[in-house]
Amino acid sequence: QVQLVESGGGLVQAGGSLRLSCAASGRTFSLYAMGWFRQAPGKEREFVADISWSGGSTSYGDSVKGRFTISRDNAKNTVYLQMNSLKSEDTAVYYCAAGSGRYYSSSYPMRYWGQGTQVTVSS
Repeated sequence: QVQLVESGGGLVQAGGSLRLSCAASGRTFSLYAMGWFRQAPGKEREFVADISWSGGSTSYGDSVKGRFTISRDNAKNTVYLQMNSLKSEDTAVYYCAAGSGRYYSSSYPMRYWGQGTQVTVSS
C-alpha cells in the first residue's frame, strides 16, 4: 500500500505563485508515474499534470499549460507542482496521485491518492 502526504496548499492572491509537495512511501517510488489532479466543489475531478517514472516526460491539462510545472526528486520520494500566475479559476482541492506503470495512460491509471490540499486564489 502506497501512502501520499501532501503539503504546500494555502491562500494566495491572483498572479502569485505556490508550490505543492507530495511525499510518497510504501513501494519503489522511482518506478512509477506520478500526477496532480484538482477538484472544485460541485465540479468533476480535473487532470492537472503528470510525470513519468524517470522525470523525462511530462504532460499538462490545457487550463494550466505554460503556468504550472511538475517535477520529481526520486532520491527524496517527492513530487512537486510549481504553480505560477495563479488565477481565481485555479481554486480547488489538489490531489497527489501515484500511478500503476511507468507512464500515465488509460492502460496504467493512477492507483493511489493523497488526502488533498486546499488552494485558494483570491482576486
